[in-house]
Amino acid sequence: MKKLTFRETIFVASMLFGMFFGAGNLIFPVSMGQMAGRNMWQAAAGFLVTGVGLPLLSVAALGISRENGLQGLAGRVGKKFGIFFTCALYLTIGPFFATPRCASVSFTVGIERILPANAVSGSGYMLWQAAFSFLFFAVVLFFSLRPGEIMTWIGKVLNPVFLVMLGILVLRALSAPMGTPGDMVPESAYESGAFFTGLLEGYNTMDALAGLAFGIVVIDVIRGLGVKEPGQIARGTVKAGIFSSLLMAVIYLLVTLVGAQSRGQLETAPNGGEALAQIADYYFGGAGMLILAVLVTVACLKTAIGLTTSCSETFCAMFPGGPGYRTWAVGFATLSFLTANLGLDAIIAYAVPVLMFLYPLAIVLVLLTLCGKWFDNDGTVLRWTLGFTGVAAMVDFLRTLPEGTKEFLHISGVTELAETWIPLAGQGLGWVLPAGIGLVIGLLIRRKKQRKAAG
Repeated sequence: MKKLTFRETIFVASMLFGMFFGAGNLIFPVSMGQMAGRNMWQAAAGFLVTGVGLPLLSVAALGISRENGLQGLAGRVGKKFGIFFTCALYLTIGPFFATPRCASVSFTVGIERILPANAVSGSGYMLWQAAFSFLFFAVVLFFSLRPGEIMTWIGKVLNPVFLVMLGILVLRALSAPMGTPGDMVPESAYESGAFFTGLLEGYNTMDALAGLAFGIVVIDVIRGLGVKEPGQIARGTVKAGIFSSLLMAVIYLLVTLVGAQSRGQLETAPNGGEALAQIADYYFGGAGMLILAVLVTVACLKTAIGLTTSCSETFCAMFPGGPGYRTWAVGFATLSFLTANLGLDAIIAYAVPVLMFLYPLAIVLVLLTLCGKWFDNDGTVLRWTLGFTGVAAMVDFLRTLPEGTKEFLHISGVTELAETWIPLAGQGLGWVLPAGIGLVIGLLIRRKKQRKAAG
């Protein structure tokens, strides 16, 4: 019975890390570090829960379930829910939000800063952005059409380049810190409740959702290494998830620390991309912009390849009578290109409410899967728990819509009422109590059915 060797496990973990860790994983912690100041460790702890802990649990849940992908896992709730949730999650981390964000962030944070000033003004900006996005997704499509080689491309080529560039920047910043985090006054939400603010900030990485999505890619790679027994595939998936999560946690802490230290010489930047640019410029001048451009572009590229590959494989398997893998890959790359040119601000504005809806469902599904042996993965328990969670998550979705959209839909009063009456709604965790109530109801109904069957 073939098992993954230690070397193979490291290779799979490297591939998984490469797909997880995009530019957003740099932007959000460095911005958080700047704003949290002396409260950076509390904020980082919350960030690690959702930015590292949940992705690890997602990968572990898929491995332990021994399902072939997210549809099989979500399908335990019901066939229709399995299709709905799988489509919603993959489209969110795929062509609607996360994949286009990879190209937008690469351009605005990296490439834009090394172009001549007159090239990114007026209509020229849109042309440069469109041209870069086209090239970006052409490269993504090239690699995505060769899914059998994904471990080589991401794990052995792009990942080392990314880590070298990141290491240069981080080590230079840590060897000559701009200031001491303990001297930096925290801003706004980080003054009190830094942990919960960091917790919600981790949502923006989308990695807990990506953990469920990338599972099918990891499983296919492990099978390609000759591991066929379901139990060994599950163990290999979990081990790879642990190694990749540890590396992510170390990088998150270091980048957060660099962000907090930068407040000694720099003002708080409006976003993490600007913060990274200022830090790179401070330590390396013009060369820093080149380092940042390579760092961010490579980080985004490897994530976009992983997302496009996993989306295409999933939709191909979900609709066996439909288009083939190549058609899905071309379609997703094209749609991502079109969405990317809407602009980073527009993508982020509508990504947040969608994440506030999907994350609670994903978290509860993962936790129920990990604890499923205690109630035999009973569909009744799953449906009641996720049903209550879904209602509360929809409230969070409406609550976090852009103000203009809320005014158009005339729902501001409803969302304000929800924040008043639902515990933890103001912290973005209004789904916790409803999920608990749904779980209790589901367990009671299951127990009643068991007694009736026994009697």
